[in-house]
Amino acid sequence: MQEMNGYLVLNTGDVLEGKWLGKPKYTEGELVFNTAMTGYQEVMTDPSYADQIVTMTYPLIGNYGCNDIDFESIKPSLAGFLVSTSSDNPDHYESKQTLVEMLEQYQIPALSGIDTRALTRIIREEGEVYGKITNDPSDQPVKTSVNPNIVSTVSIKEKKTFKTEAPAKHPAPHVVVIDFGYKHSIANSLLALGCDVTIVPFDTTFIEIQSLDPDGVLLSNGPGDPESLDYLSPNIKQISEQYPTMGICLGHQLVALAHGAKTKRLPYGHRGSNHPVKDLLTGKVMITSQNHGYVVDYDTVPFSDWYVSHVNVNDKSVEGLKHKSKPLMTVQFHPEAHPGPIDTHHIFVDFIQQFITKGEKQHA
Repeated sequence: MQEMNGYLVLNTGDVLEGKWLGKPKYTEGELVFNTAMTGYQEVMTDPSYADQIVTMTYPLIGNYGCNDIDFESIKPSLAGFLVSTSSDNPDHYESKQTLVEMLEQYQIPALSGIDTRALTRIIREEGEVYGKITNDPSDQPVKTSVNPNIVSTVSIKEKKTFKTEAPAKHPAPHVVVIDFGYKHSIANSLLALGCDVTIVPFDTTFIEIQSLDPDGVLLSNGPGDPESLDYLSPNIKQISEQYPTMGICLGHQLVALAHGAKTKRLPYGHRGSNHPVKDLLTGKVMITSQNHGYVVDYDTVPFSDWYVSHVNVNDKSVEGLKHKSKPLMTVQFHPEAHPGPIDTHHIFVDFIQQFITKGEKQHA
């Protein structure tokens, strides 16, 4: 079958030509790039990419296919997918679908043959870039901003509870995960460490969480500008002052906002599985998985109560916070590491140890 031309039209005036992967389907969204060499299925199903057109910088995508295991959500939320070269003949014992078959199943607009190097340079130079995948190179994008209510489209509507299968000599600790667009690997990491996990909607109130009697609360990753959720700050502050609390990615930013810090947009974000982060307590550098366009502004951190626990080696941005007197910790990177290295998995252990002592429940 003859390949059909498709176009990526940017609000910068640039037009890039490619070939449709699957059936043509128009879409618009913010342009971002991910530098991971593997993990494209996890990237495609990460809710933090909601409404974004994702460019994979690694030149060959799809070579090990797609499986039934590596889904980070029930279905993809990204607006579109761009690759340089797509593999049509994947080779892996767990593969169930080709990349194109997965794209068609979930109706994800996608192009191959895109000059991803040129596109990445445009994003790096311009910063906030929006575009449209279309058949018509003169078809200009309309979207010029992020949907402020994007979290509500990816968060669950009703709570779900999962019981751990890990052997234990005492009742399993209970962690409530507030879902701003959580990755399944976060819940799986907690379950594997012997915790029962309840996932709740992003706007769950303190009273509702209190009724679940958690030992700890985790604020998940998610899409969009954290300051669009600033109205949740009083609720988040009340929760984090009552229970041992951990924030990941967007959750990290929301905890910071709730305690008086501010956030700011990065020029072009951190997205990939090779970002070096320094633990300021130990001096060790770890390679981390990241996906975010905003960071906590270092100059606004309330240092009377908090200290910066981790920094990004490349740009010195804030990668982690710890409260000086309360069991509160946050990280900008993804300790569940799907996709990516497992250097920071111990963060989950550190979190759990804050409320587990000899198998007894302890509240802050």
